[in-house]
Amino acid sequence: MTLRSTRAAAASAAIVGLIAPALGATPTSAQAIGVSQATGSLAHKPSPLVPAAKIAPKVEVTYQVQRGDSFWSIARKFNVDMHALVSHNGLSTSTIIHPGQVLKVPAPATSAPAVPAPAAPVATATHKVASGETLSAIARKYSTTTSTLASLNSLANPDRIYVGQVLKVAGSAATPSAPAKPAPAPEVKTATHKVAAGETLSGIARKYSTSVSALASLNGITNPSRIFVGQVLKVAGNASTPAATTPSAPSKDRLVPDTFLGRTYPEAVVNAANQNKALLNSIDVPSRAQMQQIVRSKAIEMGVDPSLALAVAFQESSFNHRSVSPANAIGTMQVIPSSGQWASQLVGRKLNLIDPHDNATAGVAIIRQLLRSAPSVDHAIAGYYQGLGSVKRNGMFADTKVYVQRIKGHQAKFR
Repeated sequence: MTLRSTRAAAASAAIVGLIAPALGATPTSAQAIGVSQATGSLAHKPSPLVPAAKIAPKVEVTYQVQRGDSFWSIARKFNVDMHALVSHNGLSTSTIIHPGQVLKVPAPATSAPAVPAPAAPVATATHKVASGETLSAIARKYSTTTSTLASLNSLANPDRIYVGQVLKVAGSAATPSAPAKPAPAPEVKTATHKVAAGETLSGIARKYSTSVSALASLNGITNPSRIFVGQVLKVAGNASTPAATTPSAPSKDRLVPDTFLGRTYPEAVVNAANQNKALLNSIDVPSRAQMQQIVRSKAIEMGVDPSLALAVAFQESSFNHRSVSPANAIGTMQVIPSSGQWASQLVGRKLNLIDPHDNATAGVAIIRQLLRSAPSVDHAIAGYYQGLGSVKRNGMFADTKVYVQRIKGHQAKFR
């Protein structure tokens, strides 16, 4: 999963936060071409004997494909069903379209796409990440919690933020507020728990009828996968001993689980992952062989060793573009939405992670940037899995080292 540290990526069975936003705006006249009117002049009034609706001019719209377009984005531009657009042109959704190609747009594209009414403004602050900042430090500035910021920005791993990233901050202030002196809170009995060998934070959370994110926040833990034997954890609640609880069964309607390799993800992230999984299941996607060729072509185009890009894609998803992980890592390259935003900045245009070509572009762009920033290829590979900032601060985790060796082993298959 691109830039996700679940310590789950070694076996990454694949697969993102929020559904990729609609791309593009209403097409301009320079983009929509071939607009022709049926016989009849718009300058003349209709005959009183013929209802006006029956002689209204019919309009056929064609569209010239622009760089970065996909069937999905074009359909959204014209407010039509993507499958209708594809079938209207005698194509399939796995067909590769090219800039300059002309597509016919079916009804209801005879009228301009509806322009959504502007949403009511929400007073939510944003914060641009500066060098050396951590999510916990930013949370303190804005009198909030790390888990709240992570959920608000769909961050699967609170350690994975990067310089220049713009974060939404809960609250109405546009600038950090001075921490208010809290009123004395009523005394609450809080249990403690000493970590035993083999225990995980998710297992401890179940024992005390709480959540992983609540325990992580309560104990200032930025990586829920990293607790150690003998560590004493504060446990929210009034009980001094664990409650006997039975883990709730996952919803039958859930396509993506909320837990992977011992880590439980925030509900908002898992819900977004399930929406993306449902969307990918509902559309045609390229075959594994086609995705392999798409990744290879993108790597060559962007100056990245194709064997490395293919090795990463194979490890992350086995070229299955319908893959979505509990961390909301999407598609072939397993890119989470925040990393997709970073990749969009790297290539200078908005990328839609649902689109197979954009997904490959995002993954290859991130690999290219990691190769430029990391001191070695091994560190760049580790950065794709663990996050380069974390690798520099903490070194490679044990599972990250395994991931790096697997990627290097896969490379031999694709050379």
